[in-house]
Amino acid sequence: MKNQVQLITYVDRLTGGTFIDLKSMLDGPLQGLFGTVHTLPFFTPHDGADAGFDPMDHTTVDPRLGDWSDVKALSQSTDVMADLIVNHVSADGAPFQDFLEKGDSSEFAPLFLSYSTIFPKGATEDDLLAIYRPRPGLPFTNVTLKDGSKRLIWTTFTPKQIDIDVHSEKGAAYLESILMAFARAGIKSIRLDAAGYAIKKSGTSCFMIPETFEFLEKLASKAKTLGMDVLVEIHSYYQDQIEISRKVDRVYDFALPPLILHALFTGDAKPLSDWLAISPRNAMTVLDTHDGIGVIDVGPHADGRPGLLDPDAIDALVKTIHQRTRGTSLQATGAAASNLDLYQVNSTYYDALGRRETDYLIARAVQFFAPGIPQVYYVGLFGAANDMDLLARTDVGRDINRHYFNKDEVSQALQTPMVQALINLIQFRNRHPAFNGTFKLDQPTSASLILEWRNGTQWAQLSVDFAVMAAKIRHSTQDAEQTFKVEPNYC
Repeated sequence: MKNQVQLITYVDRLTGGTFIDLKSMLDGPLQGLFGTVHTLPFFTPHDGADAGFDPMDHTTVDPRLGDWSDVKALSQSTDVMADLIVNHVSADGAPFQDFLEKGDSSEFAPLFLSYSTIFPKGATEDDLLAIYRPRPGLPFTNVTLKDGSKRLIWTTFTPKQIDIDVHSEKGAAYLESILMAFARAGIKSIRLDAAGYAIKKSGTSCFMIPETFEFLEKLASKAKTLGMDVLVEIHSYYQDQIEISRKVDRVYDFALPPLILHALFTGDAKPLSDWLAISPRNAMTVLDTHDGIGVIDVGPHADGRPGLLDPDAIDALVKTIHQRTRGTSLQATGAAASNLDLYQVNSTYYDALGRRETDYLIARAVQFFAPGIPQVYYVGLFGAANDMDLLARTDVGRDINRHYFNKDEVSQALQTPMVQALINLIQFRNRHPAFNGTFKLDQPTSASLILEWRNGTQWAQLSVDFAVMAAKIRHSTQDAEQTFKVEPNYC
């Protein structure tokens, strides 16, 4: 995987069009900015109940976006990452519909998990309470088959997303077919979505248990054989995340976004410093994603172990986000909107900071200097505000941060001083050789940080003072050194 900034985007929401339009964008106004483009689910249908994360057919490109030849054409000019949705398929897909029609006589019956599959002798109260789920309630949906019989089907996320038995012959063949389609299209990297929930076992949390690691290792090995790198998406307690990072190729640093917000809101950089000292070095760093701003990753463990932030600090963080967004994030978070998640606040990162441009650029600079490969979400690339019109139309909380851009909006955003400064930061991160070296962290005061990279005689240093909201970057050049401020018109 290239050590360059990545773009993560929906195909149609960045360009208003197709893979061909996305390629034109990356070959045109965004040329040279991104080493990899992570194209969020583009399968049939790309606009389902969960914006593509509930595929009816994971091996087919939604024809409204293009076909596999268009994906391959994009991969020949920019490395492409795609999602392998490990845990579930769409309730509207042909396999599950066949199961509803035929029940146990369906050839696809072994593909799906039911209550009785995991608990053939029934479950105790402790068994059910042990199951970890990122949403309220138990992970089962009551479905009625054509013959009138009822089944409790395992649905970790929503009733429209039906969990599969990855160990079944059908499940293994299904995942294999996806990997082969990706390889033929020239996809260089895959993200294993919802991978932590893939293995269910009675008497456990059914989340990142030892059998999960065994499964991920085997799946990653198959991907590597086909020439693809593997990124695992997991929200978890920070010490668990560190342990997970030792067993997989790459993980997301989901603790970074709320810790940067905490430092910017309070002037207290110690929690951020403490994390950067121990964070996984094989991370993918983010500020914003297609989901919300997570807080579970900095919170306490269920067993009582303290988190990176204490509960009062997390409460203050969430309240400050709602204040900075003038209440718009509150309308999209928790019980205020559907697709309820327990661990996130729905907002663009720019709005979460109250649209303070210097603060936003400082956050990006810290992200780019943090250990790992930076990934920039398309909404964040253009510093967009919360999309309240889209939220009103869909009543899906995460849509507040999933704006549909047209080409004119992109052109206008690219001319703004803040976006121009962000582009300059991206180019600096991509080109300076120091980022291929070693990382060093210093904290001169409780409100300041110095993040430094060195590679032989080449070096780059970011100094941030959260007390006065100022940052600068000093770096080596061929002849001497240069310094620039992290703010619009200076980056």
